[in-house]
Amino acid sequence: MKMRFFLVACLAVFCILGVCQGGNLRKKFYKKTCPQAEEIVRTKIQEHVSARPDLPAKLIRMHFHDCFVRGCDGSVLLDSTATNTAEKDSIPNLSLAGFDVIDDIKEALEAKCPGTVSCADILALAARDTVSVKFNKPTWEVLTGRRDGTVSISGEALANLPAPFFNFTQLKESFASKGLTVHDLVVLSGAHTIGIGHCNLFSNRLFNFTGKGDQDPSLNPTYANFLKTKCQGLSDTTTTVEMDPNSSNTFDSDYYSILRQNKGLFQSDAALLTTKISRNIVNELVNQNKFFTEFGQSMKRMGAIEVLTGSAGEIRKKCSVVNS
Repeated sequence: MKMRFFLVACLAVFCILGVCQGGNLRKKFYKKTCPQAEEIVRTKIQEHVSARPDLPAKLIRMHFHDCFVRGCDGSVLLDSTATNTAEKDSIPNLSLAGFDVIDDIKEALEAKCPGTVSCADILALAARDTVSVKFNKPTWEVLTGRRDGTVSISGEALANLPAPFFNFTQLKESFASKGLTVHDLVVLSGAHTIGIGHCNLFSNRLFNFTGKGDQDPSLNPTYANFLKTKCQGLSDTTTTVEMDPNSSNTFDSDYYSILRQNKGLFQSDAALLTTKISRNIVNELVNQNKFFTEFGQSMKRMGAIEVLTGSAGEIRKKCSVVNS
């Protein structure tokens, strides 16, 4: 009996310390408090995606950037103040977009169920629903019950977000620090099947890979020549190119086919081919059904990173500011 009590006590302590990530999230968290919550998010997203086909890439990226800093707590949505520079104004987040969409959804939910649905949950649901529009069904399960954080610090984004120039070891360590595996790393990288990349984040691979004015030898030469017609040089910060050529608005497994042709845009993409274990996962995920299944599972795990639940945090009235 004493041993049983000891084990229960230990489990409780571990959960408090955050080892039980996402343990308090559940299906249909708002079933009683705001029954139409998920429907409202879905309807709003459908309206926005019809006018902005690039929105899925933007909201998945925003959700990822939120979860990797302080967990999935909506801290990326907070504005800077006179005394604090927030995450959204950190260099890696300056190109984030779609905040207006989250604000629009929040406004609709506040009108229906004031002070009930967290911004963190809205972002998690919106990221899923933007991808789901073309499939006419949810593409993965989103558990809810997150609460919103009250702290957002620019420097923490720089310290926690994996960079597009990371090698495999750096990527593996970054994901491991959030409780995610190499498998999750390769699967979640598949989000690069949609969206665009800025030239300055990969142009060193074209013009100055080792500091000698050379090209990255791991990059497909024909693709490199194509990219050189788009990017003006190392300092080109305005030009963008599709991460998945000719398919940047279509969510599919094409990213892995492109990767196997050595056409991964970023160094962090190419890094997935540098170890046997990650290369094997890439080969498996070329199968679209396999990719869809695995992506949903990894997004579910990512969405549970260091979440605030119960009485932790707050339910923000506006996603861009903490409650007064």
